[in-house]
Amino acid sequence: MRHEILNYLFSGISRVKGVGGSTSEALCRLLPVSTTIAGAKIPIIRDLLFHLPVGLLDRRFTCPLVSAPDGVIATFVVTVETHLPSPTSARRYGKKPYKVICGNETGDIALIFFNPRADYLKQALPVGAQRVISGRTEKFDYRLQMTHPDIITTVDKLADVQKPEPVYPLTLGLSSRRIYKIVVEALEKTPELPEWLAPEMLTEKNWKSWKQSLLAAHNPQAQEDLQPVFAARMRLAYDEMLANQLHLAILRRNRQQQAGEVITGTGKLTEQLLQELPYKLTQGQVEVLTEIADDIASGNRMGRLLQGDVGSGKTIVALLSMLRAVEQGLQCALMVPTEIVAGQHFEVISNLVSKLPVSVALLSGRVKGKERKEILDNLASGKTNIIIGTHALFQEQVEFANLAFIVIDEQHRFGVNQRMALSGKGNAPHILHMTATPIPRSLTMTLYGDMECSLLKEKPAQRQAITTRIVPLSRYEEMMDRMKSALERGEKAYWICPLIEDNSNQDSLDITPEKDIAAAKSRYAEFKARFGDMVGIVHGQMKGEERDEIMHDFASGKTRLLVATTVVEVGVDVRDATIIVIEKAERFGLSQLHQLRGRVGRGDKASACVLLCSDSAGEVARSRLSILRETEDGFRIAEADLAIRGGGDLLGTRQSGLPRFIFTDLLEHQELLEQAREDVTQFLESDNSMESKRGAALKVLLQLFNY
Repeated sequence: MRHEILNYLFSGISRVKGVGGSTSEALCRLLPVSTTIAGAKIPIIRDLLFHLPVGLLDRRFTCPLVSAPDGVIATFVVTVETHLPSPTSARRYGKKPYKVICGNETGDIALIFFNPRADYLKQALPVGAQRVISGRTEKFDYRLQMTHPDIITTVDKLADVQKPEPVYPLTLGLSSRRIYKIVVEALEKTPELPEWLAPEMLTEKNWKSWKQSLLAAHNPQAQEDLQPVFAARMRLAYDEMLANQLHLAILRRNRQQQAGEVITGTGKLTEQLLQELPYKLTQGQVEVLTEIADDIASGNRMGRLLQGDVGSGKTIVALLSMLRAVEQGLQCALMVPTEIVAGQHFEVISNLVSKLPVSVALLSGRVKGKERKEILDNLASGKTNIIIGTHALFQEQVEFANLAFIVIDEQHRFGVNQRMALSGKGNAPHILHMTATPIPRSLTMTLYGDMECSLLKEKPAQRQAITTRIVPLSRYEEMMDRMKSALERGEKAYWICPLIEDNSNQDSLDITPEKDIAAAKSRYAEFKARFGDMVGIVHGQMKGEERDEIMHDFASGKTRLLVATTVVEVGVDVRDATIIVIEKAERFGLSQLHQLRGRVGRGDKASACVLLCSDSAGEVARSRLSILRETEDGFRIAEADLAIRGGGDLLGTRQSGLPRFIFTDLLEHQELLEQAREDVTQFLESDNSMESKRGAALKVLLQLFNY
């Protein structure tokens, strides 16, 4: 149950004075919809208070009228001298504006109004009265004027006018002033929440309470107060990260307390496979295998993330770990995001265990009828040791005899519910999550803080370095000549496009650098005309069977140039592909480019990656791409990508389940994130049941952020 102190914050925004009708409708468009009241979905007060300003309107500037600069926001105290209403007769160039001439001892200014109500202006600006005016200055015919002043008020309101105004993200029907007024009203009734931060941290950081920090964040006094490093915003960000890290730590603790199958294996199958391998494992692979073996033998349920850069050898680590369970008569499942990748894993693993008494099966949505029934029967009876498949694995009709070990590849592409559905097929099975997407440490902590993490950085000795070049599109014909020579030598190449088809209705064969088309269907049509039947195409709109057939043709050598979109970004393994051209590379994120580059260099042949850029790509874009030319370290690239694009774009917020942070900037607040993690660890060591005064306050914090 939610703590009663949070009841006001979790009430609908209509509870705030002045919110109703059109204002409520506008806020529903602007804020997250968090609750249902009287059948209507509306935001809650907490979401309103978490909607922080992004800009500042400062009206404190003033100066002598005679020296006022053009185009600045300024505030003046003036005396109204005369009204010059618009002439009623039509003019050749339209109606002249209504002018009100004002001045003070430093000069004059004309207030300009178009289509005004004359009675309103005479009431607001009576001749002979002093008024405060504020707005943007203009110079017209060397005279100072202000068109439609933002504020016209009496002199006693000068101090209020000159208070900095927060500027909020808006929607139709709302102004920043209106939002601020509602926020102030809501904050007045917001209770002080129990303090969940340690007193020494508040002193060290010079932070105020949660409510005071929220108030300060809504009342910036300078541009610096809008930055992530402003004390109030730092405090709010720390609260958010503390809640996130505490939630993950509790999940980790609960999982560790779950009993898991004790898996020690006999070593027979793993030793036999190691003897069959044509290469030796890297030191990193050996260390990760030891970590996994310790986990699954501990009696507690394993939850481990294995991060490995492109080509680091995660698959063999996963297979050797699964074989420990198979040695003990238990079943394993490997779930992957696409049917193409599932088929490739099945082929690779089947070949690796071909001389071992291990039964491997493939299950996807395309397996039908008698074949599907046989696979399901073998799973249910325990005859199948390792099942490889897509989301089809967690369908209701899929039953296991004794599922004890699950491997989830590129796990951020699956939703939480999908992963839990597969986990429910066994009795608290051990889970190994794998990703080839290098993830910066800050993202790892917020995404996978409930797991232990292993890292594979070094590549097997047989892998070749990839030469990366940045080439302008103006050298397109030169690229075509080189591609022709490579294909004639029997090499295989990918050509990656950011779009499936061009929507400009241009002739698909009329491809010139000037038109700068980067659509897969257009390039395929052109290459087909140039190179004939050695060209294939795959993209996301194709049916799975068709994509698999084309990929098989490319892998077998029937085709040697594959035009593709990012459908080949992860998992596609054609070991003798040596060239990849990525068109309009400036459109892609660095981590995505690194993943695409990993489609080549997978065998023992020298490989090349060409980043083909538009001629219009600026120096900033080329400088960004140069990081790929300098390094193949995916983690260094991912850190650079995080700095450029942010966490949500880096992994795809909706796909990855990345928390939608409100106050946290993962780049600016990395040090705070480390502190939050350490803070949580130390606290739970001293108060694992959270029964202390601070523990009770932290429970409120978790509820505040919906954990």
